Amino acid sequence: MKAKKLLIGAAVLAAGSLALTACSGTSDSSSSSKVSMTLWQNSTTGPGQQYWKDAIAAFEKANPNVTIKMQSIQNEDLDGKLQTALNSGDAPDIFLQRGGGKMAAMVQAGQVMDITDKISSDTKKVISSGSFKAETYQDKVYAMPLAVLPGGLFYSQNLFKAAGITEAPKTIDDLSADVQKLKATGVAPIALGAKDAWPAAHWFYWFALRECSGTTMQKTADSKSFSDGCWLKAAQDLESFAAQKPFNDGFLTTSAQQGAGSSAGLVANHKAAMELMGAWDPGVIASLTPDTKPLPDLGFYPFPELSGGKGEPGSIMGGVDGYSCSVKAPKECVDFLNFIATTPQQIAYYKAFNSPPVNTAAQKEVTEPYLKEVLAAYNKAPYVSQWLDTVLGQNIGNALNVAVVDMLAGKTDAKGMIQAANDAAKKG
Repeated sequence: MKAKKLLIGAAVLAAGSLALTACSGTSDSSSSSKVSMTLWQNSTTGPGQQYWKDAIAAFEKANPNVTIKMQSIQNEDLDGKLQTALNSGDAPDIFLQRGGGKMAAMVQAGQVMDITDKISSDTKKVISSGSFKAETYQDKVYAMPLAVLPGGLFYSQNLFKAAGITEAPKTIDDLSADVQKLKATGVAPIALGAKDAWPAAHWFYWFALRECSGTTMQKTADSKSFSDGCWLKAAQDLESFAAQKPFNDGFLTTSAQQGAGSSAGLVANHKAAMELMGAWDPGVIASLTPDTKPLPDLGFYPFPELSGGKGEPGSIMGGVDGYSCSVKAPKECVDFLNFIATTPQQIAYYKAFNSPPVNTAAQKEVTEPYLKEVLAAYNKAPYVSQWLDTVLGQNIGNALNVAVVDMLAGKTDAKGMIQAANDAAKKG
């Protein structure tokens, strides 16, 4: 996979409001001493959680002196709880890393381990430099990448066919036309879990990627100023699109990934035709189908193009999920990161999460057409941005996410949404 130009901004994170105690590894890390580590991850049920149990068991078997205690935390709760733990000096040894401004703030606060010189030569052979760029800040690597997660629309091919849609929409105008065709069949055209805020904000992010040039997006990542007119235009685009009522009834109170009534659950049970989400979505959808198996008719297409925008056609947005070691973690922490980057572990990770692995050897095992399409779109993209709330950091990102939901709820308009983002940036 070729190297990508990724947006990485720096922001200072404030402490989350919820505390969760973790025991950092403080034991002597020599091979003859017992070492205890904690791991926080965001898969709370199903194959994803089982993957971590199996990976830990395999590592502990190969390293009898090491014990790893796993804690599963709901995705929407993880960032706040993790930041509280980091700020308290009682952080988990191993934890999910979002990257971008969130990771930069951890680096600036001295909370995360520099693993640049600890990545094994075997790992470097199977994980591309492009994937490591997503976990890099000021030329230092602070996390082990595990999955490449570009976004786009995951959809039911059967529901599209029932609506007379013969090919995936290539432009926003095409998408708007398809929304009307799907409405006529009685299903919700687009599932949206706006209760969790960030899924709704993804729509704004993508319109911004189409309206704003890469240079503008990079400048905004640094300046935190949304003064360029393309940001307002993107907000207006979303406002106009939402006026067509393309989303499921009750989308403002719908969660994204929890249960059959969530946005992913609506797609999994053919109650909605599609969902805009990152490449982790197939695994979430699979966990919510009646038989908890991958949706047989699932398809994928990139976010449609928009005429008149300054974004380079084919640009894509997403992230690379990785795992970091806290700054006080024992050396066995990085040993574990190198272990989960190996080809057998990456194949197991892909099968458990149904998302594209970063390991190039493991990518050859990907069989699902929709995941192949995800990788193809990513590999040929001329520009790749991380998720904007990740780029901007937790404070500004959260404020932006809430402002998007307020606009969709009719509490503000496009101008008010951009003003809210600028106000949050001024507060830091």
